[in-house]
Amino acid sequence: MTADTLLQAAGREHALHLFKQMLRIRRLEEKCAQLYTEQKIRGFLHLYNGEEAVAVGVLESLAQTDAVVATYREHGHALIHGISASAIIAEMYGKQEGCSRGRGGSMHLFDARTRFYGGNAIVGGGLPLAVGLGLADKMQRRSGITACFFGDGAVAEGEFHESMNLAVLWQVPVLFVCENNFYAMGTALELSESDVDLTHKAESYKMPARQVDGMDVLAVEEATRAAIAFIRSGGGPFFLECRTYRFRAHSMFDAELYRSRSEVAEWKKKDPLLLLRSQLEEQQWLSGEQLQQLEASTAQEIEAAVAFAEAGSWEPVEDLLRFVYSEESS
Repeated sequence: MTADTLLQAAGREHALHLFKQMLRIRRLEEKCAQLYTEQKIRGFLHLYNGEEAVAVGVLESLAQTDAVVATYREHGHALIHGISASAIIAEMYGKQEGCSRGRGGSMHLFDARTRFYGGNAIVGGGLPLAVGLGLADKMQRRSGITACFFGDGAVAEGEFHESMNLAVLWQVPVLFVCENNFYAMGTALELSESDVDLTHKAESYKMPARQVDGMDVLAVEEATRAAIAFIRSGGGPFFLECRTYRFRAHSMFDAELYRSRSEVAEWKKKDPLLLLRSQLEEQQWLSGEQLQQLEASTAQEIEAAVAFAEAGSWEPVEDLLRFVYSEESS
């Protein structure tokens, strides 16, 4: 489908909603970077700038009752799947009002209410977890599916291959979403994989797979809806490779010596927010005044979240061992 066809199929209100969701992620991540430099957020911090179309395109296609397994670059996924910006930032502050009671931080966002199961700091660690969640849904005859996000670096890990194999053998309802940003942590894909078309990896396990432009939220959403329809119809797991690009370094500690500034600048011309914004403006579906209103409401949401985190409380020392061991019932 052409870009215009996808836009017309989405319609004005939905396209504006997708833009708003990507804007929320971008502004959240920018605020997190600021708070990190102010030492309000500590530890590791991996930002999602540039990859927003993947999270929004996929998660807007899911039901709220579906499960999500993400990587350590997961703030945007958590936000779109229903965890509030307040709970996210409070978690990064280490406050007990955070979604993981301040114990997880940036890389370990979790919320059982929304079935958001990480935030997983180990590369590829979420893959077998997703297979288990999918198997549980299948065995209990639930209609839900699990969306599992991972990067191109995870494809080199053993658990990727084990998970692909078991997912097909057991025909679990899992959507595997590879966010291929071409560098993993700092090694170019062509220097680590003999075949850079990652759909071939899934297809080698007889899993249907599709590659999509991960900078185009409408294309991601269309591909995801088709994949989900296949899974819900009982077709088994599906592999979606979203070719995307992170605009910032791997983490706030990364000196970013493995790629040129000119390359980053070229990719920024494909910014998913700018792409959809230009499409909306061309259709006269977004005016300058409307854009200002969207920016203002997003800024208000983020500032309220920061204020919530600032006013949050530290977990008392007496609770240090709480949740570490299971308490025996009498």
